[in-house]
Amino acid sequence: MTDRMTGGCQCGRVRYTAEIGDDDAYLCHCRMCQRATGGVSIAFKNVKKAAVAWDGEPDWYASSPIAQRPFCSACGTPLGFAHPDSENMDLTVGSFDDPSRFHPRHHFGVESMHEAWIDTSTLPRARADEYKPLTDRWIKAVGKLPD
Repeated sequence: MTDRMTGGCQCGRVRYTAEIGDDDAYLCHCRMCQRATGGVSIAFKNVKKAAVAWDGEPDWYASSPIAQRPFCSACGTPLGFAHPDSENMDLTVGSFDDPSRFHPRHHFGVESMHEAWIDTSTLPRARADEYKPLTDRWIKAVGKLPD
């Protein structure tokens, strides 16, 4: 079964609709993705390029001689990864409006994996919407907490 899912950047300038056939996603740990996102890994959903319709064309950064990355130049949101000569591309799981559907099925680029960041289940947890200094800033700035 194929579902249509939407997503986009933080500011809303770039939006997309993608046809999604399964819940499989993966984590990439390669140094290129670490540098492109500033994170220790990135969660991707692989899709057919033809299954993605852009509403507000993303900007594209040639991140290497063999790959490019869609992003929003207004807010900086990384939206994916693509080899120009491939029929597939990756969309960042976090850019989907509802990323909860996806589940990681494998790791890629494990030569650069930072194991200490993989299983964080024993670390203390805190909710952003219960952290008073942060919620006070939001209330003062816009009168409510963000969606």
